[in-house]
Amino acid sequence: MTLAPTFIDYTKKWYVMAAVGMGVFLATIDGSIVNIALPTLVEDFGAEFSTVQWVVLAYLLTVTTLMLSVGRLADMIGKKTPYTWGFIIFTIGSVLCGLSWSVHALIIFRILQAIGAAMVMALGMAIVTEAFPPGERGKALGISGSLVSVGIVVGPTLGGILIQALSWHWIFFVNLPIGIIGTWMVIRFVPSIRPAGGQKFDVWGGLIFFATLLMFLLALTLGQQIGFAAWPVLALLGISLILGIVFIYIEMRTRDPMLDLRIFRDRHFSVSMTTALITFICIAGATFLMPFYLENVLGYDPRQVGFLLAVVPIVLGIAAPISGGLSDRFGTRPIAVIGLTLLAVGYAALRTLTTQTTALGFILRFLAVGLGMGVFQSPNNSAIMGSAPRERLGVISGTLAISRTMGQTTGIALLSSIWVNRIIALSGGSRSDVTGAPAGIQVDALQYTFTLVTILILIALGLGIWVWISERKIKSQTPEASPRAASFE
Repeated sequence: MTLAPTFIDYTKKWYVMAAVGMGVFLATIDGSIVNIALPTLVEDFGAEFSTVQWVVLAYLLTVTTLMLSVGRLADMIGKKTPYTWGFIIFTIGSVLCGLSWSVHALIIFRILQAIGAAMVMALGMAIVTEAFPPGERGKALGISGSLVSVGIVVGPTLGGILIQALSWHWIFFVNLPIGIIGTWMVIRFVPSIRPAGGQKFDVWGGLIFFATLLMFLLALTLGQQIGFAAWPVLALLGISLILGIVFIYIEMRTRDPMLDLRIFRDRHFSVSMTTALITFICIAGATFLMPFYLENVLGYDPRQVGFLLAVVPIVLGIAAPISGGLSDRFGTRPIAVIGLTLLAVGYAALRTLTTQTTALGFILRFLAVGLGMGVFQSPNNSAIMGSAPRERLGVISGTLAISRTMGQTTGIALLSSIWVNRIIALSGGSRSDVTGAPAGIQVDALQYTFTLVTILILIALGLGIWVWISERKIKSQTPEASPRAASFE
């Protein structure tokens, strides 16, 4: 398939970045701003926490399961229309969430809001990739990554201020002005690039993929509550595996597949996606476990914990655009390898946390993680998006977004399970009282968990070095060659 000839006006690139940035910021901030409101929602609605949790879970499940289908649809009809409608749906959903009269109404409206968020999150990087010339792609994607970090930092703080000064309803109403301005900017500045017609939407592939991810995410969610050895969790994982095999079978035999599996034949692309997933798993799990250590072991209050944890997104936000610009100049692989090396150093340093670690000691250790993630993410995203043919940018952007949300969900479930089971093994206690275990045991479990995390990052670093060497060999043998994956076709 080829695209219809299209002239791209690069003079509007920063307006496009601003429009996409608003969408990225909204979707990110809304993922973190609601968490701080959960205790308030329990009290206001008089609902059980297990029910209120679905305010977060319904959003996450919907976003993750829809992004690939959105990306594929955008590759068929163009990216501007679904992105614009994503902004509109998200904004309407936000207002309805703020007007919710019961927890069940809020959950339903969160699903609507998540449909819009999926359309925005799946296509943001694809639109930025098209809007900027190849020589500035890394810097552009780095800035986009910084906005994610800003959203993560601002979300809990802004949420706390709004809840205390007004009410929880305003954590949703605050999206309205940004949504209106962002929608106007998308309509005004994002170019309408129409692909060639004649394609069919892979309905069965989309449905099977949706069901596969849904079963897997439900298994992870339920596993955190009842244990991963429980039969309902194992059954969901088994169903997910079977559906995944069916999905591969369908995609290999469909003329216009939802996800063209040939893209994974390119080892550069596959390694970039694998290392991205590994880093998301590690950062999500680490960020989830740190409050338990800071509060239960070191005795900091929640506000102090918030300031200490902000070091990662702040450093990440500063480093991402810088590393993106460096990758445009020196290449994506060497900068990504440097980022993975910093991550390995950071996680290895976290293995040395003790019951006596000072705030400065914690910050210096965790700072290396944020710096490594910031240095790695921009060039790696640039490598992924740069290796994608233009007619598949939507699907690749959606796939990369899925790797982020899947990594976050898997990381929290996997690393928290390792930490909990280690505490149980050392203390002989039960799953319900792990946070009450002696501080020394909690720290031992944390050190054990970060040992495994360090090993995971070292595996990612090894893969990154291997691909870097491979690309250098290709360039030396064929000076005109490019790591761009022509083998996708």
